[in-house]
Amino acid sequence: MIRTEIIHVPVLRNEVVTGLTIKEDGIYVDCTMGGAGHASIILKKLVNGKLYCFEQDQYAISEGRERLAKISNNFTIIPDNFVNIKEQLNSLGVYKVDGILYDLGVSSFQLDDKDRGFSFHEEARLDMRMNQDQALTAYDIVNEYPVEELRRIISEYGEEKYANSIAKKIDYFRKVKPIETTTELVRIITQAVPAHYRRKASHPARKTFQAIRIAVNDELNVFEKSLRDALDLLDTNGRCCVITFHSLEDRICKEVFKEVTEDNMPKDLPIQDYKLKKEFALVNKKVITPSPEELEQNSRSRSAKLRIIQKL
Repeated sequence: MIRTEIIHVPVLRNEVVTGLTIKEDGIYVDCTMGGAGHASIILKKLVNGKLYCFEQDQYAISEGRERLAKISNNFTIIPDNFVNIKEQLNSLGVYKVDGILYDLGVSSFQLDDKDRGFSFHEEARLDMRMNQDQALTAYDIVNEYPVEELRRIISEYGEEKYANSIAKKIDYFRKVKPIETTTELVRIITQAVPAHYRRKASHPARKTFQAIRIAVNDELNVFEKSLRDALDLLDTNGRCCVITFHSLEDRICKEVFKEVTEDNMPKDLPIQDYKLKKEFALVNKKVITPSPEELEQNSRSRSAKLRIIQKL
């Protein structure tokens, strides 16, 4: 396959830089390096600091290393899923950091790589793996999971109201022959939903593809565990910035942030205030979204939401 150079436009670039309050000698973690868009910005601001980047995709690692090396050598790429953030950093002697970033959108180069099967606009084998060494693929889920489990995945992870009819239609066609490509799956989904749904501005397969991708990569469980571990790694005044692209991820982020910033103690307990001191505070009470200018320049930023928390 012929590869083209990764061109990654970082979402909410200025807001992330402001949110992280980057120190020249600080230690920072980019949990989702991808095309190294955000990582490059952070690295440029470091003098004696250090940047650690998590990335599973071998091509992204190669491209990211080349891009970052042109800026400085104050970085380390960790070829692992960010679910292992605490274990990996601890193994490198890093126990506290000044800033952590999650950009949870599918990388542009993964969407644009026709062989990965993430896009419902391109024909490809059903894959959708973030980590190409992983065994489970979208093909396995679509062709082998029980119809009720398929329905649950599409309903819960895609928030798709026609999940039942889509799952049944998939089950009908896979009994005839295995469903092998993205275009086959799109055709089946389109047949399963009402005509008025097909005419909506949003593609009728978008939610189902999102759901299957989340299931393939166990994205929600991975994110929640990683986020909780990330907060444990923050040093005093350290910040964690999280960019989400759909309501399921945003809900997890919002709930975890709420859990660690709110006082759940009954008001009438005889406990002195200083013993109830909170460890974290929200930096932005309202979620941050892209400006009209950014939306015009980068349509993929449309659903992005940024939440920021600080260790006190």
